[in-house]
Amino acid sequence: MKTKPAITTLFTDIGGVLLTNGWGRSARKKAVEVFKLDPVETEERHHLTFDTYEVGKLSLQEYLQRVVFYTKRDFSMDDFRQFMFDQSTPFPEMIDLLKTLKKKYGLKVAVVNNEGRELNDYRIKKFRLGSFVDFFISSSFVHFRKPDADIFRIALDVAQVSQGEIVYIDDRSLFVQVAESLGLQGIVHTDYASTVLKLESLGLK
Repeated sequence: MKTKPAITTLFTDIGGVLLTNGWGRSARKKAVEVFKLDPVETEERHHLTFDTYEVGKLSLQEYLQRVVFYTKRDFSMDDFRQFMFDQSTPFPEMIDLLKTLKKKYGLKVAVVNNEGRELNDYRIKKFRLGSFVDFFISSSFVHFRKPDADIFRIALDVAQVSQGEIVYIDDRSLFVQVAESLGLQGIVHTDYASTVLKLESLGLK
């Protein structure tokens, strides 16, 4: 019987796996409350604009001009930008898990994520993700965003390993399914304990 190849490479999302979501629904709801924004108008403008920001075709300043600063405000863009950055917090157990597995098994670790450039840059540097991630295939860098399968194809080209050697971790099942359609093994991350067990089942203890 043909045996599965050993896992040599981990692909992972950032938001919802290693860190909180950079600018998710709960962060936007908090911003609406703190800065007294119109919730309906803000969400509509966000959804019409954010995909363009995530694929690197808008700067954060342009995104904020369209979503928040289309009218006069009694707070500055710098204040709002800092608020956005401050919503990011780490999941230390998951970060330590990937560091441990990388060291133990000599794994390549890559990020495949959807994120605007400024938020992405801030989160990479603030939480020192580059200390254990070998390369970042971020939507704002490569101009494709999940669920477009091309973002995974770029990651595969950079990794230069076969699909069967890769496990992909994401908290969104749709994105995991897209990765699996290309031959990667996928883990839908819901919590630390279950992800540890799923990785152990793939030989990463």
